[in-house]
Amino acid sequence: MRFIGDVVLTTPIIRSVRNACPNAYIAYLGDKEAVSLLEHNPLLDEVIHYDFSRPTFLEHPRIVFRMRRRRFDLAIDLFGNPRTALLTYLSGAKTRVGPERKGRGKLYTLQVRDDGNPKTAIQFHNQFIKAVGIEPSSNKTEIFLTADERREARIYLKWLDFESNPLDMTKPIICMHPGATWPAKKWLSERFAELADLIIAKLGAQIIMTAGPNEGETVRMVLKHSFSNIKVLMGLPLRQLAAIISLCSICISNDAAPMHIAAGVGTPTIGLFGPGEENIWFPYSQQDGHVALRKDVFCHPCHLDFCNRQDEGYMECMKLLSVPEVFAVVERSLRLKREQPAR
Repeated sequence: MRFIGDVVLTTPIIRSVRNACPNAYIAYLGDKEAVSLLEHNPLLDEVIHYDFSRPTFLEHPRIVFRMRRRRFDLAIDLFGNPRTALLTYLSGAKTRVGPERKGRGKLYTLQVRDDGNPKTAIQFHNQFIKAVGIEPSSNKTEIFLTADERREARIYLKWLDFESNPLDMTKPIICMHPGATWPAKKWLSERFAELADLIIAKLGAQIIMTAGPNEGETVRMVLKHSFSNIKVLMGLPLRQLAAIISLCSICISNDAAPMHIAAGVGTPTIGLFGPGEENIWFPYSQQDGHVALRKDVFCHPCHLDFCNRQDEGYMECMKLLSVPEVFAVVERSLRLKREQPAR
């Protein structure tokens, strides 16, 4: 419903439903920013933008009216919080599928109980379509970009004046994203800086660093520890960010939205994990160049937003992930990328 990475991870469901119901009218409802990544998806007939910045008493009736006009036969709630359960109920759909929940589960005509077996986020979502007889036919995330969006991204990178030192579009460009929603998910800023210096010095690649509008301090800390010319792109609209990442040879990211965006546009992605569970939130194939890195510690997975350990144990999971280890994966990924035919 609301989170960028979560929305990207539901895209295999879209293809599975379309394959099973080629003539159906399929709409997707979610946060207006997150679902902007679903625009131009040829498998969808409509993307419905829920504006969380508007008062609920205004936005809720607007969305309900729009849904009821469509006369949906089936509504699938992949989130299952009180808001989405109520919206599913008010959609008017005769068949309403959602997770088994005490109380609000009664708003669904079909409640899905997780079987408790280990599974990726994509496999978890697949349970909801299996409940109505649709067999999953895709496990790959997809973000569809137009030719114009890719062209404009190339022009943006080529002509943007980075202190009179523009990017060379004939050389590899590597994207780094050192931010994350929660501090516990952040690899150390000085290590991102050291990694950038190594990549530029030893691999002849260029670095762009992406950041959200509230990640200025993270950017400053990386730049403070780096000796290299890192290009910084802050606060880009999601589709522009996706188009730019699609032009990169590799994306190195903490467990954050750009990690999922990069995999969705087909850029080989290196995901850096600490408290998060890569076996759930990084369902991306190594055959496509994607690699998740995480070090084992006794407290994993902690599911904490802020590390609660003290002294030497503070952020141990991230501290154990060394620069040489990540660099070796980057070097290998870039070599494989260079051996592939150009897109």
